[in-house]
Amino acid sequence: MAKRERIDDSRQPSDQPALVSIITINYNQAEITRQFLESAKSLTYPNYEIIVVDNASIQPLTTYIDSTLYPHLRVIRSEENLGFTGGNNLGIQEAKGDFFFVVNNDTELSPSLLDELLKPFGENKQIGVTCPKIRFFDAPQLVQYAGYNPMNRYTGTATAIGFNQTDNGQFDEPHSTYFAHGCAMMVSRNVVEKVGRFAERFFLYYEELDWSQRIRDAGFIIYYQPTASILHKESASVGQNSPLRTYYLTRNRILFMRRHSSSFQRLVFYLFFGVCVLPKHVVSYAVSGKITHAKAFLKGTLWNLTSTSLSPV
Repeated sequence: MAKRERIDDSRQPSDQPALVSIITINYNQAEITRQFLESAKSLTYPNYEIIVVDNASIQPLTTYIDSTLYPHLRVIRSEENLGFTGGNNLGIQEAKGDFFFVVNNDTELSPSLLDELLKPFGENKQIGVTCPKIRFFDAPQLVQYAGYNPMNRYTGTATAIGFNQTDNGQFDEPHSTYFAHGCAMMVSRNVVEKVGRFAERFFLYYEELDWSQRIRDAGFIIYYQPTASILHKESASVGQNSPLRTYYLTRNRILFMRRHSSSFQRLVFYLFFGVCVLPKHVVSYAVSGKITHAKAFLKGTLWNLTSTSLSPV
């Protein structure tokens, strides 16, 4: 496993533009990561580094990618799968930047992406996170994310603004938003120093909602910046219909509510989940023959009965 001590934290001279650390994770996706690195060559922002955390891939990334082709690149190898949370935390820990751009490797970057994401930080010092407009790679006319609606604290659901809607310019107004999207989020070092990093208990899914909640609780603004855009290939690593996805979405939905809701909200949520959500999903999976999904759903639910700690990490 990669060592997790912080490396030299030196800053750029004051006359240099802020250093941006682009942090992404590779997990058995060498070709997708190579495509990501190729798209980064088009970036117009002059001062950035790219940190790829090779998260216990069977084939080490360095045996597939020639790092000399990517002068901004550093590959950090972990022999343990740290998940999305731990992998990004390791990347943040090793990063030298004034800003951390946490981004999925199954994305393609637009040339002005970093320039546009940095602009709001200079306009309002309360802004701690900026997010681009996210569109689907295979259907770039469709929006995946244009900010988030508030979380329903009684059902544990939050919906992305604009999801699956045709982009006709109606999502081109910048605004503060409730949650960042884990696919692509620019975070200031100041936020990380005051709030901390991802909560590693989440491992995968809901982690950005948890981090966003903690960031907003600390008084920072999360900002949607539509002049920045990115294309997302969507769940290339886990898969839209995998039991693993079902397990973590179920487990972490409940975990989020346990960590961030009042006693009354949790009571209503538990009743709603037990009476409506659990029977509906288990029956639906069983009828459709997805027994492994039903088991994953129940396993994710039961995890919260046996794990009582709500530690920040």
